[in-house]
Amino acid sequence: MPKKKGKSVSFDAMIKFFMQNYEIPSKKDIDKVIEKMERLEQLILTSGAGTSNKKASAKVAAKGKTPSSRSPLTASDTVLEVIKNAKEGMDFAKIQAKTGFDDKKLRNIIFRLNKTGRIQRRDRGIYVIS
Repeated sequence: MPKKKGKSVSFDAMIKFFMQNYEIPSKKDIDKVIEKMERLEQLILTSGAGTSNKKASAKVAAKGKTPSSRSPLTASDTVLEVIKNAKEGMDFAKIQAKTGFDDKKLRNIIFRLNKTGRIQRRDRGIYVIS
């Protein structure tokens, strides 16, 4: 004799159960956090910090960043700048001396820059900007 099946559970109910069980935030939760962050940013802007320059505070409000902050150079950008400053190209040892990166890291960066076409190998161990 076949067993009776219980009441089937909807797919939405299963998803909701797993999200609650594993503490996965929902879109609503993330929207609440973003709203709170925006309120904090506005509070910081309206307080005494940075209100002397209205253009700078408008930029901060628009971008969400401080106007004087720049994103730090990545390791690839650092190597690219060092190679860019050498007109005739630069060899591995000079790049390593200027950047201070170890062999493995520098080899990986040079390989990646060459593969993406940002630099070229002029001779063995000599690299120039593309």
